[in-house]
Amino acid sequence: MNDSTVPLCVDLDGTLTPIDTLHESLLRLARQTPTAILSLPFWLRIGKARMKREIAGRNTFDAALLPLNTELLEWLKTEHESGRRVVLATAADLRIAQQVADRVNLFDEVIASDGVRNLSADAKRAVLVERFGEKGYDYVGSERADETVWRSARKAVVVGTKRQAARAGRIADVGRIFTIPVSGPKVWLKAIRLHQWVKNMLIFLPAILAHRILVPDVFLHAVGAFIAFGLCASSVYLLNDLFDLSADRHHPRKRNRPFAAGLLPARSGLFASGALFCAAALVAVVVGWKFAAVLGGYYLLTWAYSLRLKRAASVDVMTLAGLYTIRIIAGSAATSIPLSFWLLAFSIFIFLSLGFVKRYTELDEARQSGNLIATGRGYTAADLPLVMTLGVAAGYCTVVVMALYINSADSQVLYRHNKPLWLICPLLLYWISRVWLLTTRGQMHDDPVVFALRDRLSLVVLGLLGLVVLLSI
Repeated sequence: MNDSTVPLCVDLDGTLTPIDTLHESLLRLARQTPTAILSLPFWLRIGKARMKREIAGRNTFDAALLPLNTELLEWLKTEHESGRRVVLATAADLRIAQQVADRVNLFDEVIASDGVRNLSADAKRAVLVERFGEKGYDYVGSERADETVWRSARKAVVVGTKRQAARAGRIADVGRIFTIPVSGPKVWLKAIRLHQWVKNMLIFLPAILAHRILVPDVFLHAVGAFIAFGLCASSVYLLNDLFDLSADRHHPRKRNRPFAAGLLPARSGLFASGALFCAAALVAVVVGWKFAAVLGGYYLLTWAYSLRLKRAASVDVMTLAGLYTIRIIAGSAATSIPLSFWLLAFSIFIFLSLGFVKRYTELDEARQSGNLIATGRGYTAADLPLVMTLGVAAGYCTVVVMALYINSADSQVLYRHNKPLWLICPLLLYWISRVWLLTTRGQMHDDPVVFALRDRLSLVVLGLLGLVVLLSI
């Protein structure tokens, strides 16, 4: 039998695309209509096909930016152009499968779950055998469930590792292998954003500014709080990426994040997020119940931010500023050092300004790409001048707060030579002005905190600020 006369049947999830469309549809449903999740047991009781149909009908699936296996896709196009019949055979719901087929524009036929019959494993094999006959088709698959389908295929085309190919070779004649890289620790470290843990250094500020960081108990509690916050924040980052897949795939840089790019499966992300949260809770209890309560409040606020608040103009940046400030409150709770009004005021204004920097950068990028509205945000291109004005104003308020603090009795108690502290004001004015100048020029990283840690001049300013403080003690 000639290859060109044998239909080529292709699976969707994990094969044509590295993602699982059902899992991502469930995540979108949980974000868009959380109450619909309560209906899942009832749909599943009728049948898995019915559940898939209900999920597909209740959320918007965007196939336009779905990550695809480009090497496999190019081969399929070559086979199709040679006159071979190419069929999309998937357990995904027909509505989703048809959208993918419309985008790819090379499938002659789509066979998928239809709300009554769930086309997976044995069911898919039975349909393909009935349609094309025993050994009358070649099948492209990637999972253990595909082994059943391969048994009745003329040839197996494997998308996966060499181990998967060897397993397929024991039950079918393997015609071709498309090797995909296994996601290692480096990808996971990127997903949990380990580099973002540096933001949790704010936890040490209450102890540092109270000149008690070298007290052993204080230092150990601060370190424990730092680790707990890092674990909790990473848990949130994973959930945030999972709930924001569609918006990330529209973003020029965020589309390369592990989940948006399909490098990591959504299900693994959910499990990892839960494990990180449990580890964070355990460490938090060891640090102390007051700190654990603050960490719990941070977690709830991040959930609110991810699900709703990030889409509300102004409320989003205020929430971001609050999330940074909560880290300072957490440091106080962990070390039992009283909160400073001055530190809280300074934190709110500086991070409010940086929050507006973040939004200005995203909105400006959207405008340059021809979008008048930033995807997943509550802003339009017309808001750019106002966003800049609010951000600059908040940044300069930071300098005012610092000036008032230097002239206060609280400052004179902690610093014997507080006159050098006045040098902090021009340094802050320079840095804030430079940040906004770079932002309006389109030269700012979408995370200004990450920018500050990589920018040489910002690091020089930070070093000078530290030197001024040391000279004043």
